[in-house]
Amino acid sequence: MSEPGGLQGSTLPVLEKPTQEDGPGAAGPADHRFWSARRVPAGVVSALLLVVAAAFLYDVVAVRADRSAMAWRTGLARQLAERPLDDIWVLLGAGVAAALGLWLIVLAVTPGLREVLPMRRTHPDVRAGLDRDAAALVLRDRAMEVAGVQSVRVRAGRRKADVRALAHFRDLDDVHADLDAVLTDAIRGLGLVRPLTLSVHVRRPGKKG
Repeated sequence: MSEPGGLQGSTLPVLEKPTQEDGPGAAGPADHRFWSARRVPAGVVSALLLVVAAAFLYDVVAVRADRSAMAWRTGLARQLAERPLDDIWVLLGAGVAAALGLWLIVLAVTPGLREVLPMRRTHPDVRAGLDRDAAALVLRDRAMEVAGVQSVRVRAGRRKADVRALAHFRDLDDVHADLDAVLTDAIRGLGLVRPLTLSVHVRRPGKKG
């Protein structure tokens, strides 16, 4: 796939089936952030549920086979029956369970993948995203082409690109103006759905020693 602005190898392609609302060339709502697969949280929760379910199933089968219940289950049942609701351990356990539940709900309703910036669609069945570090690297390389720039630091966020440059010759206002022009064009060439807002700061290098 060819990327806007001639960028090669900097995008993360994701194949998607178009919905009824997303006809050919659709944009806007269809170009939202990418959703994370949440493989690690899902794997941890699945493993915990499997262990707990297997332990309870084994104990129930053992009781059905006329064997005594396992000590941990009888102890747990006794503790749940005897401890009052305002007991510190009951409150602590409820707080932990509520926090874990809230964490899982947040993971379920938020897209994640904050490091991937959605790009404009060039094909209705293909979505592309640009990693924020890759976008920062592209802007840094373009900034270094400006005459007078000694070094550049670029931080690309979800909505803003913060550029801090050191200029060792030329007037600072001239360097700033050139950086604004070059980087504005570079951001346009990234082909993002929501182009980054540019913030440029230029100063002289500090004196050595």
